[in-house]
Amino acid sequence: MLTPMSERAPRPDWVRRINVMADAVGGAEHLVSLDVEELVRLAKSITNLSDFGDFDGDWRGRLDAMVEAIEGEANLSVIGRLQTRQEILRCLQTRLFMTKKLADDPAILDEKIEAPIIVTGQARSGTSILFELLALDPDARSIAAWEATNPVPQIEDISRLMERTECEQEFWSDIQPEYAMVHENRSDLPVECITAMMPSFASFQWWIESFLPSWMPDFVAALQFHTVYLKILQYQQPKRTWVLKTPVYLPVLDLVFQFFPDAWILLTHRDPLKTLPSGMSTLASVRWQRSDTVDLERLTEGAATSYDLMVHVKQRRDAGDFPDRIADVHFVDQVRDPVAGIRAAYGKMGRSFGDVHAKRIRAYLDEKPKGKFGSHEYDPEDWGFSRAEIREKTRAYLEAYGVEREDGD
Repeated sequence: MLTPMSERAPRPDWVRRINVMADAVGGAEHLVSLDVEELVRLAKSITNLSDFGDFDGDWRGRLDAMVEAIEGEANLSVIGRLQTRQEILRCLQTRLFMTKKLADDPAILDEKIEAPIIVTGQARSGTSILFELLALDPDARSIAAWEATNPVPQIEDISRLMERTECEQEFWSDIQPEYAMVHENRSDLPVECITAMMPSFASFQWWIESFLPSWMPDFVAALQFHTVYLKILQYQQPKRTWVLKTPVYLPVLDLVFQFFPDAWILLTHRDPLKTLPSGMSTLASVRWQRSDTVDLERLTEGAATSYDLMVHVKQRRDAGDFPDRIADVHFVDQVRDPVAGIRAAYGKMGRSFGDVHAKRIRAYLDEKPKGKFGSHEYDPEDWGFSRAEIREKTRAYLEAYGVEREDGD
């Protein structure tokens, strides 16, 4: 029996009390509605717009199916429903603003997303810190959290936009203080593509946030939306290389290359003894934000099999099934010398690495020491794994990529 989340991360009193309000009225759904028709009407009324766009297919059908799954399976708390309602309403408004922007200036769609650098790999394998360091390149750009939620800003004051974004970034650690040790959310930090993809109602982000076994993201629709989103942000701006990231790209690399044929994929690697329990801890923490029922046993079932996918990717690379535009980046190398690690990755991509970028990396890491919010503990045994089991089930992955073990064995 795994230790429940209620003991791992006890609720702050204010969160517990708000959630308990539901008991007095027969359920959280009576306090915070997720009615799609109501939210669609609200979005239209607030924005005075009515066209949600069709550049990614049947968005309404996906939204209806997603909310049906949330209502039937996610068991959201009052706080969880409030977060989800805000996200849905914000995403509907984003679609309206994007569609209006495209109607006003159709030339946006003529933009080309050229040779983006895309970071992917197993969750917790160093994708986030690599992503943040790459985004410091003066000749590159990423998606800041405030941009992910405001691709078509309705106000010019960026500081106000960042304050508005706090509810979907810093607020997470208010709800669950332990989350700050797992991952740093901040309005000015670069965010994963799946966050920007949320208005497609096809993004994997919705699945991460809530337990939705009957609902699956639509990767094609999500990437269709994302391409348009990037073009809007890029339009009439200085030309810089996009730096994008999400571990979710790993199982759909064929699709990624279909949408971005000249992309460079930076594939991160780390010892599964570290990534597996850390990944489970992170997913459980995210789900615990919104629900009092997080089934840890179910969460960890089959987790180690994802490393078989990494082996399959290596086999396909060796067979020439993917473009020769995938470079491996090992976490231990990044830790030993981050500047040298980035320089090596740039060398593989044939991209120049300048002194300004190197200085920015050193300064950034000086201001962001490891463990600044405390230590994220994630022993394998705490999450239902044994070290021997992980070693056996991920042996082929370690050998295929020459991943260095971090326990010294």
